[in-house]
Amino acid sequence: MRTRDFMRTQKILRIATIDAKGNPHIVPVWYKYESDKFYIGTNTRTIKARNVKQNPKVSFCIDIGINSPEIFGVMGIGKAKLVLENRHVKSVAKKILLRYFKSLKNKSAQQLLKDTNCIIEIVPKKITTWKF
Repeated sequence: MRTRDFMRTQKILRIATIDAKGNPHIVPVWYKYESDKFYIGTNTRTIKARNVKQNPKVSFCIDIGINSPEIFGVMGIGKAKLVLENRHVKSVAKKILLRYFKSLKNKSAQQLLKDTNCIIEIVPKKITTWKF
């Protein structure tokens, strides 16, 4: 499988951000990979969003498998920014949520959409893959 296809089809990305004291913060997130960028819906109250606002340097990891030869992963570093324009945020958030829900009419999908007021956009600077 090609790296881009892998990043497009997987469901969980772990994003690491850096807080004001220089400490790492890592969380698993839902995402969409499109046009060589990662998009993560969130809220400006979250630690990851606050960290990105202060420091755009991030790292990320997407991986699968626990037994060889089906272990594969992608990790990288990049520059992130917060997208705050409401119409763009809702448009991207809907695309992300439709990867995980059959319909946006689902109560959980509606709640997540309502709570999403920003998108973290990551432009990868370096990507490394591994396979075992």
